[in-house]
Amino acid sequence: MDQALPEARPRPPVEVTNRRVLAIAVPMTLAYLTTPLLGITDTAVVGQLGEAALLGGLAAGAIVFDVVFNTFNSLRASTTGLVAQAHGRGDAEEERAILMRSLAVAAAAGVVLIVLTAAVIALGTWFISPEPPVAEAMELYIGIRMLAAPLTLMNFTILGYVLGRGEGGLGLLLQVVLNGSNVALSVLLGLVLGWGLEGVAWGTVCGEAAGAAVGFAVLARRFAGAPLPAAARVLDVAAMTRMLALNGDIMVRSFALLAAFALFTRQGAQLGTVTLATNAVLLNFWLISGYFLDGFATAAEQLAGRAVGARQAVAFRRAVWLTTLWGFALAAAATAIFLIFGEGLVAFVTTAPQVRETASAYLPWAALVALSGVLAFEMDGVFIGATWSRDMRNMMLLSLAVYVACVFGLGAAFGNHGLWAALHVFMIARGLSLAAILPKRARQTFA
Repeated sequence: MDQALPEARPRPPVEVTNRRVLAIAVPMTLAYLTTPLLGITDTAVVGQLGEAALLGGLAAGAIVFDVVFNTFNSLRASTTGLVAQAHGRGDAEEERAILMRSLAVAAAAGVVLIVLTAAVIALGTWFISPEPPVAEAMELYIGIRMLAAPLTLMNFTILGYVLGRGEGGLGLLLQVVLNGSNVALSVLLGLVLGWGLEGVAWGTVCGEAAGAAVGFAVLARRFAGAPLPAAARVLDVAAMTRMLALNGDIMVRSFALLAAFALFTRQGAQLGTVTLATNAVLLNFWLISGYFLDGFATAAEQLAGRAVGARQAVAFRRAVWLTTLWGFALAAAATAIFLIFGEGLVAFVTTAPQVRETASAYLPWAALVALSGVLAFEMDGVFIGATWSRDMRNMMLLSLAVYVACVFGLGAAFGNHGLWAALHVFMIARGLSLAAILPKRARQTFA
């Protein structure tokens, strides 16, 4: 969504310092790191069962789930960008109105997704084309996890509101509650009580419920005694249209991103169950690197959004520079950690000898994606905060086209090595394409 923003009254300068960047990024990095711990925990729980088919089913089911639900992560991103700009303008009532609009959309979309569960399972099975034992495990996992749809989407919205206000510490608290309860319940139900894959799925549902309960409790306390926005403001046609258009652009971008990972999983599945399970393990490690970078991308969202809302070009440029600089430093550190400790982590996650042996050969690919993807994460953060969603959508589709060509070309020539190389090309294309158009968009916005 690239329409003109409302005129703003003069505001104090937006503070963009290393300390401010870290105040947002550090707690949110810790918060985001709890999310891949879910994947590692789930994989470790199922991996202890010693059956590659169950591990493959978990991987395939998680990919389908992520394609469906993380497509709606647009609710988190759009809420963050819009709230950050309202915060920069000093419009507290509009911040609350944005939250209420997003919660309404989240609840409605979640109910629709529950109704469409059977269709989602059928489409996922058709797309990934797993072997029969893997397909059976995948169907069980998706069917249970989909029950949490409304809770998952409302948690996205609540987190987006918190991050839009730059409250990294509160965001950390919410994520720790959600993901911590998820991890504990997955271990309890999956291993201690012996429910296996089914227990892992139910643990996730209960974790989402716990996160939503705490999130709404925080909001209720914050808004106690404060007048809620009038219904006419919440349902304002222009504001609702802007939010939905922004959501739509980011949803296309998110779907394209997740489709890329779904294609990666599908092509890996064609190389056999062991390769599918191996890539599942390594993608968890790559996602850890991604969540390191997401902390600074979140800082970019909030600070860039506030600068746009306050019409302060100098603060905007400084936000871009500092968050990108910190992002590259952290990407280098993450790469080094996984190159040094990667094999030990693989051994921790799975007991399957074939998966351990195969993963060692592809570990460097997974470790180095942090460096090839850092610019993509940072530019996404800047463009979300500035609500330049149309450009973000278009550059993602361009990068996806390049990636698909590489998947089939390099995959056919080099097998699983080719698939990982294509993933690197995809991340680099995303970052460079957005960086190339950033100066022009900034000049137009602050003219």
